[in-house]
Amino acid sequence: MKRIMLTLAVVCAIAIGVYLIAADHLDAPAVGSLAEGSSLADITDYYAFESPDNADNYVFVCNVSGLTAPSATAAASFDEEVMYEFNIDTDADNVEDLVIQALFRDGKVIAFGPIAPSETGRTSRIENEANRVESEISTYNEEIQIGEANGMKVFAGPRDDPFFMDFFRFVAIVNGVAKGTPDGEDPTAFNNPGQDTFAGTNVLSVVVEVPKDMLGDTNTFTSWVESKRKM
Repeated sequence: MKRIMLTLAVVCAIAIGVYLIAADHLDAPAVGSLAEGSSLADITDYYAFESPDNADNYVFVCNVSGLTAPSATAAASFDEEVMYEFNIDTDADNVEDLVIQALFRDGKVIAFGPIAPSETGRTSRIENEANRVESEISTYNEEIQIGEANGMKVFAGPRDDPFFMDFFRFVAIVNGVAKGTPDGEDPTAFNNPGQDTFAGTNVLSVVVEVPKDMLGDTNTFTSWVESKRKM
């Protein structure tokens, strides 16, 4: 098993009843300049929810490489040195009890888990003895590839950024310079409708769907996602 070390994480915790979302599109300037390809370790969004197609499954989504222009999307690719790890805490002690790991090899995405991790916290080992599902990585404007095995599904590839935020209105509100909205509401309110700052940009998505019973008999858990780079 190979050991890898955490380089960047978006941590978001919630009791999963229906839906979880966490977003972090615009990091400090240094994040994008740490190293070539660092945007692939920069998580923009995390979603976890019950599958709309199968109430017996959960879906976990990690988006990276935000603000990718359509003209640059065809050339966007995942980093084989970076693994995305979905962490699941089933006993409310803020330590992962199960993990789902997604990594990339030779044009494929491979997901392992859910499985009790060999290590917790900032370092991980690839849990390649766990249940496994893999797929070809989908490419821009081509047929979507979804792998299925062991009751699980996996997808990796470019998608339209689903996150909606009127970022410039947000900045104006935070800085105290926003004017009242057109309908007369106070200057701390968002416009209705707002303007989607991220419209027309893409992300790279990793999506893993697993049966609920793979997480044990709990229907309430805490979850977060991390990106980890090989040491």
